[in-house]
Amino acid sequence: MIDIPIYQVDAFASEVFKGNPAAVCPLDEFLDDDLMQAIALENNLSETAFLVERDDGDYDLRWFTPAIEVDLCGHATLASGWLVLNRLRPDAAEVSFHTRSGELSVARDGANLMMNFPALVAQPMDPPAGFADAMGFEPEAFLRAAKNMAVLGSEAEVLAVKPDLDFIKGMEGFGLIVTAPGDASDCASRYFAPQAGIAEDPVTGSAHSTIVPYWAERLGKSDIHARQVSARGGDLSCRTEGERVVMGGQAVLFLEGEIRLS
Repeated sequence: MIDIPIYQVDAFASEVFKGNPAAVCPLDEFLDDDLMQAIALENNLSETAFLVERDDGDYDLRWFTPAIEVDLCGHATLASGWLVLNRLRPDAAEVSFHTRSGELSVARDGANLMMNFPALVAQPMDPPAGFADAMGFEPEAFLRAAKNMAVLGSEAEVLAVKPDLDFIKGMEGFGLIVTAPGDASDCASRYFAPQAGIAEDPVTGSAHSTIVPYWAERLGKSDIHARQVSARGGDLSCRTEGERVVMGGQAVLFLEGEIRLS
């Protein structure tokens, strides 16, 4: 019998049932990759995080969607930071995670937890052939870093998008961000990731590694209030710092328990 602790945390939210839920499993050592993938599929959340404490006191961190392991995930990193700073090391002010995308930190900042991520600056390009017909809109601009990003004119247009997930899945790059000026924020966005088995992600920290540098340059300021306008919704406090993006928000515990494997 193997007992694995599991916590489900709503990230980028100040109350449960908002933001983006992530499962976090602290381990003594990583499980077999196929088993971690199976757990993530069983959880059926956009991400399940697995973390292992290192000898130096930092943590190794990996993220799995229901379909694949990913290189970068924001909300599950925030959830992992919440777990370390509230349960595993409640006296600590900051924690460092070692990941496929390098070292990422989560630090207390009042009621928020702030993450330090790489800036993934997107480059302008033409939309893929057939984009407007498939998606039902012609973007004001189209850019790509790791993720594709289409810029629209208003938050209402972002909310109205009805994505062609098959078309998005066939595009180069990883999924599609749609973004525009926000009604009550600097920018509004949604993110679709069918390649990862996620139709629409509720709140996506990794997407803001691309969203925030774009809007910081366009608006001429380094501090950005971003809102992801999915059905659950979530707010991110962000700022650019050279080649890094600091982003964060609140997180709240929804459940804790054990996975029991015989």
